[in-house]
Amino acid sequence: MRAPVATMLLGAGAVALLASAASTSENDSLRVGLAAYSDWKADAPGAWRKIAPGDLPAPLASEPRAERSQIAPRPDGAAPKALDGFSVETFAAGLSGPRVLRFAPNGDLFVAESNSGRIRAFHLQNGTLKPAQSEIFAGGLDRPYGIAFHPPGPDPQYVYVGTVSNVLRFPYRKGDLKASAAAEIVVGSLPKSETGHWTRDIAFSADGKTLYVAVGSKSNVADGHSRPSSAEVAALEAKNGVGAGSGPEFERAALLAFDPDGSNRRVYANGLRNCSGLTLRPKTDEVWCVVNERDMLGDDLPPDYATRVKPGAFYGWPWYYIGRNEDPRHAGERPDLGERVTIPDVLLQPHSAPLGVAFYEGDQFPAEYKGDAFVALHGSWNRAKRTGYKVVRLKFKDGRPTGEYQDFLTGFVLDDAHVWGRPVGVAVAPDGSLLVSEDANGTIYRVFQAAR
Repeated sequence: MRAPVATMLLGAGAVALLASAASTSENDSLRVGLAAYSDWKADAPGAWRKIAPGDLPAPLASEPRAERSQIAPRPDGAAPKALDGFSVETFAAGLSGPRVLRFAPNGDLFVAESNSGRIRAFHLQNGTLKPAQSEIFAGGLDRPYGIAFHPPGPDPQYVYVGTVSNVLRFPYRKGDLKASAAAEIVVGSLPKSETGHWTRDIAFSADGKTLYVAVGSKSNVADGHSRPSSAEVAALEAKNGVGAGSGPEFERAALLAFDPDGSNRRVYANGLRNCSGLTLRPKTDEVWCVVNERDMLGDDLPPDYATRVKPGAFYGWPWYYIGRNEDPRHAGERPDLGERVTIPDVLLQPHSAPLGVAFYEGDQFPAEYKGDAFVALHGSWNRAKRTGYKVVRLKFKDGRPTGEYQDFLTGFVLDDAHVWGRPVGVAVAPDGSLLVSEDANGTIYRVFQAAR
């Protein structure tokens, strides 16, 4: 028997938090070069930025800092700030570390509550984006993160879940809010450690024949790891591609690929320090993700980014960043890789910590949004002046990113030390609105176009 919606959810008698205030407009001027580097005080819905590879400062141009934000309760009446013409309401509250959001083909919403080791499923009220029922689809999992339905299309047979060390799958039939059987391990022995990135995002190719699994690095910059000999490098790269990791970083900072049953294990791309938000650009086979870059090179280095992940490509970590810029902590170690680094598509302000990305193909937002992407920025921890803690929109033209991005949802920061929200997941709902999860106070917000 399905349980009614828990009291933590936005019920009929609750008051939605609405916000449409914004201090800037769609036509706000573009900030480029040094002007694109700022902090939360300069954030406002409508502000545009563009960072180019030539805009990077020198390493250690500013002193590295460790300034972790302190999580505060959400103040009474507080809500994220959206662009003029948009409103924000609470979809669900009181969740335990909600991260990845994925809609099933029938419109049910699946949420990875990573902190509690479970996947929650929401069934929505007919014709609305209001939760009518909520169930724990599966629990007892090791920090679940990525969620994918297989095969792609209207009638998937499985729900795949990425955990720290495995990819699992549960049998699924349209409308299931609770798993009908125990999980099957599809991919075992993912690189696991007590330190390092634990998120394991997953996605399927458009034809359903390839399962992509993102595995972040164990360390920040691979400090202290022994370098393989030239012969060992040649053998490693012949099997696992340019820039393949070794030792503790073997098959890490990489995008792995498998057949749907977990067989045919291979490395798809290397040098992605922490690839998250795996998705396909609609109507294409382009694999996209957002990447948290390395730390302790200064406030404004190196940029985080969103990018197509090209098969066989190498994105630099740990030896290089944004092309042939060499990390001084690995100077002279791999000169053979300098000209082989793929430059990512959209550079984001350093230390913003992007985690989620979703392409907009809905009909509710203005027509110019179609084909653009939304990215959730979880927020900085090693920058003197706080940045991130917002959702931005990446501009595309003729199917290609322009490199420009716009503040779309802000207002989660209270002061230089305290925040009440940390965005993680973004998903486009069946009605064309945008859902955003934040794991600081366990809330999912819905952004929709205000009635005119």
